[in-house]
Amino acid sequence: MSHTSSTPDTPDTRTPAQIEADIKRRRETLAETLDEIGIRVHPKTIVGDAKAKVASQVDHTLGRAYVGANRLVSEVKGQLVSEEGAPRLERIVPVALVVVGVVGLVTVRSRRRKR
Repeated sequence: MSHTSSTPDTPDTRTPAQIEADIKRRRETLAETLDEIGIRVHPKTIVGDAKAKVASQVDHTLGRAYVGANRLVSEVKGQLVSEEGAPRLERIVPVALVVVGVVGLVTVRSRRRKR
């Protein structure tokens, strides 16, 4: 519906019914727009959007952490196990000794602190 509305140079040629229909249509459009704005700025909507964004970021971060940990485990396994799947004792024994030593030091220190 292209009705001519009046401008400073041209007169309005619409009938009163057409003007009323235009006003009604514009009110309905305005009401829809205000409803949409009301939904967007409602606290529950804002909180829900924020939660979704945080959850997405956490999922992304956890996914990256999982991939990194998986890669690290694969690299360590590659160092401690041969291609055939047999343990490489020449590498496992020194690592195990270091781990036992660190655990022993931590245990001794924690016992000294308790006294």
